[in-house]
This record gives sequence, C-alpha cells and structure tokens, in this order.
Amino acid sequence: SERLGKEVGFYQDPYSDYGRLQDEMLRAIRLVVDTGVHYKKWSRQQMVDFFHAHSAVDEPDVQSETDRYIAWPGQALGYKVGQLKIIELRERAKKELGGRFDLRSFHDEVLDAGALPLDVLDERITEWIGGQQKSAKMSQKN
Repeated sequence: SERLGKEVGFYQDPYSDYGRLQDEMLRAIRLVVDTGVHYKKWSRQQMVDFFHAHSAVDEPDVQSETDRYIAWPGQALGYKVGQLKIIELRERAKKELGGRFDLRSFHDEVLDAGALPLDVLDERITEWIGGQQKSAKMSQKN
C-alpha cells in the first residue's frame, strides 16, 4: 500500500514524493543493519554509524531502530518479503482478471483476513481470483 500513492498519481511533484522515498530508504537501511548485526556480526556502533551515514533519522530514532533490529532478527526481511508477496499476488490477480481487476476489492481481500502466513494469503487470493472469474462468467450468461 505504500506504493499505492505513487501508482495512483497522488504525488504531484518530486517534493510531495520525498517522504515516501525517505521511508523506502529507511526500509532498505533496516535490511542492511538487520543483516549486518545478525549475519556479519556488526557491533551496535557499526549499526548506528550506518544509520547516520545513510539517513536523516534523528538520534533517538537511530537508537530505537538499532535496539529494534538487535532484538528482532529477520523482522526487516519478513516485512519486505511480505510486501513483495502482496505485489506478486496483485500482479497475478491483474493478469488473470484483466479489466475486471478491482484494486479496492483486492486490497479488501488482503486486509480483511488479518495477519496470515504468506502461503495462506496466496491460497486466499487464488480463491478470490477464482470467485471473481466465476462471477464474471455468471454475469455473461445472464
């Protein structure tokens, strides 16, 4: 959903898109520091230094982010994998439904289920696509 504003033309100029780009950069930084501390055995100071070198995040937030990713291994990656899966499911639904694809209905289907394992979400969206296709066929018969 974070990409949605960009996709629907919400940002009228580069300045209005700046906040979204900053958030995207922060998510990329989180991936790096999460991997850095848990795989490359970075020190806390290396994490802090990376945040300072690559973001405009203020010191209290840098410290909070650092603590978060020390204590919660893989959280940044889990977030990104979920984002990519939802994008993949949306693209599949668009491809299979063509002009019948409704973005709002797709998002409702994803969000109404609450937090789900990604394989269960995949099954849910597959069933939703099938239901949309069946409804379209029924409409054509009438």
